[in-house]
Amino acid sequence: MNGWFRRSLKRKITFLLLISILLPLLSLGLFSYFIASNITEEKVKASGMSIMRQMGSNLEFFMRDIENSSLFLIGNKDVQMYLNVSEKEANLRQNRMTEFLSNLMYSKNYVSDITIYPASQALPVSNTTIFKVSVPDITISEPDYYVDHPYWWTSLYPIHTAAGKKNILSLIRPIRNVNTFQYLGKLVISLDESMVAKTLKKSGIGDNGFMLLIDGNGNVLSGSLSPLPSTIADILPEMPSVDGTAGSINYGTGGDKKTVLYRKLPEAGWTLIGVIPFADYKSQNRYVLTLTAAAVGVSLLAIVVLVVFFVQRLTRPLRMLTNFLNNTDPEEPMRLYPVESMDEVGQLVRSYNKLSGKIEALTDQVKLTEAMKTEADMQALQAQINPHFLYNTLSSIHWMALMNQDHQTADMVGNLSDFLRFSLNKGAQFTSVEQEIAHVRHYANIQAIRYPDQFDIVFAIDSQLYRKKILKLLLQPLIENALVHGLHKKPGKGAISVHASLQGSLMTFTVEDSGAGIAADKLAHIRTRLNEPEEVRGESKDHYGLRNVNLRLLLHYGADAGLKIESTEGVGTIVSFSLPVTEESIA
Repeated sequence: MNGWFRRSLKRKITFLLLISILLPLLSLGLFSYFIASNITEEKVKASGMSIMRQMGSNLEFFMRDIENSSLFLIGNKDVQMYLNVSEKEANLRQNRMTEFLSNLMYSKNYVSDITIYPASQALPVSNTTIFKVSVPDITISEPDYYVDHPYWWTSLYPIHTAAGKKNILSLIRPIRNVNTFQYLGKLVISLDESMVAKTLKKSGIGDNGFMLLIDGNGNVLSGSLSPLPSTIADILPEMPSVDGTAGSINYGTGGDKKTVLYRKLPEAGWTLIGVIPFADYKSQNRYVLTLTAAAVGVSLLAIVVLVVFFVQRLTRPLRMLTNFLNNTDPEEPMRLYPVESMDEVGQLVRSYNKLSGKIEALTDQVKLTEAMKTEADMQALQAQINPHFLYNTLSSIHWMALMNQDHQTADMVGNLSDFLRFSLNKGAQFTSVEQEIAHVRHYANIQAIRYPDQFDIVFAIDSQLYRKKILKLLLQPLIENALVHGLHKKPGKGAISVHASLQGSLMTFTVEDSGAGIAADKLAHIRTRLNEPEEVRGESKDHYGLRNVNLRLLLHYGADAGLKIESTEGVGTIVSFSLPVTEESIA
């Protein structure tokens, strides 16, 4: 499969185009779907919060009406009089008070009962018959509660009346003498929980949602669920705390994820909770998903057809050129291919048509380079062969000088013999750096005997280079050039230093002298002559040693390996070159 794909530019372009177009298209489709889903979620939340505000307003209406009624009652003259009279007279007024309370609450069907509990021994009076009730008392746990609060809303508790058992939420506030502020009793106005539940069930918050009314301790007071949980933790465990007066949070994960809406009712310290399962969003998102999938599917089909069509048209000239080249015989002259367009393919065809002439020119250049390389190697070989006879003869002279106790002559002849032995080197073109250095040492020893006390030579060689392979006979012509054209042209004793260092993947060799140096114009001429073609140089033999070394470096190591010459007139000259380190080493 990989080979089938890699062998065709058409398949590559088609694949890359489809990927570059389809991925953004699919991403756009997914992005649109998620945006639509988020908008749907926000709309549901906004609708839910609107319902929460409406439900909160209804409950606040109930509570404010009850609070207003309580204010009316605690200041009512008849109520004050009933609580201030004796027990006997209070009993006589009981029926009248019952009728008064019944008339007051006649139109308030959400009020379960109104009951006045006198502080005296008089019987409580209520608008309904109560068989059994246990009214909560906040002062048991907080004795000074009514010092800081005018009234208290209870949690949910049961009451038994003539109409049956009810669950109620009561507002309790103390009744005091309007003149002396003496405690006379307490007023209890009860809100029927069934009416609260009926109101919450009409909210219609989501298809599977529900509402709960909870107090500050998390106890459930009422709600649209049946049966009611005791606490909010029973149905929403680990419910986080909510901030602000209203808002929404996401609760749960996966299929149990829900949106929880909340609205606080500060009059009683209660909180209205609305729960909408995320499953309710899916039904609303399904239409958007279907529409998005259909649009993306049609777009994908259209894109595939168009991409295949246009790639076919685009790659047709390239396929024809490929067939033409496959049918071209490499042994015959290259044929011209007709140019049919002005685009990049047409330019490619024009470049191909120029290729034939370029190949012929490059072939001639390669032949010339090989000829020059052969010539340079032959010149080096000639330099080896010419002294061969001298090498054998000098060996005999060396032993004769030793026999005659002429040690200076013997040393000079011995160095010359070793010098010639390296030059021959069994016909090999390459040697080790260590042997190349030994060769130039022999040459320096010979010149030191010829010109005593006229120069010093110093070698600074990196030991890591000793076994590295190098083209032979590179350094000796440079040292000879330093002696002849540098030190001999300047009075006094001179110095030559030879450096070899390893710099990354390059071997750098430098020959530096303290001779006469080279004038700037002459230095520019020498650099020009080094790089002139052979046919331009003609028969000129000036700077032959440098040119021969430079030519051999370029032929064997490439254009970056040529000689670099720096010189200051009267100060000296530095000649250097750099060669790549090969993996092979000389044993």
